[in-house]
Amino acid sequence: MKRFADLSRPMALLRLLALDHPDLPAADVQISPIYPDRLTLSIHNNLSAFEAWREALGLDPAEVKHKLQSGDTTTVLIAVGQVADATVELVGYARNLTLVAQAVA
Repeated sequence: MKRFADLSRPMALLRLLALDHPDLPAADVQISPIYPDRLTLSIHNNLSAFEAWREALGLDPAEVKHKLQSGDTTTVLIAVGQVADATVELVGYARNLTLVAQAVA
């Protein structure tokens, strides 16, 4: 059984991020005993906020993965990397504007 203290790496990183980057847009935060060394940050409907977080975390833009979900109506961006002593997974969700533009045309 995992202990609360086992989650200290991602919690410490979250604290550092709050201190060093207080003006970043709010994100959905997940820390789980299933992946005790991982901090997951999710951004919804704002890919510029995803980019601000990616840059602040120092995650390589060339490593960002792109996929579509929900019948291609949702764009998903995923960046994963090591920051301090924790693994960070940054996920951005937004409407697939290409699909929206095609529907309107």
